[in-house]
Amino acid sequence: MFGLGKRRTRLGKWIDKRNINQEWLVRKSGLGRSTIGDLVNNSERLPTQRTMKKILQALRRIDPNIKSEDFWDI
Repeated sequence: MFGLGKRRTRLGKWIDKRNINQEWLVRKSGLGRSTIGDLVNNSERLPTQRTMKKILQALRRIDPNIKSEDFWDI
């Protein structure tokens, strides 16, 4: 399983549970590795609206019912 021993955000836990790696999310969202890395590991980091939209579009390929509230308190 990915992320063992790491503190993960809700987004990080969601991708770990589904065995999705960060590189997949980088490729499908078009975002940078550091952005994705921050968002899956750092709960202090909040995405911009544009970044959030790209992540949600990518993840909806797996679960069409996800929403931003599943990952961020915005």
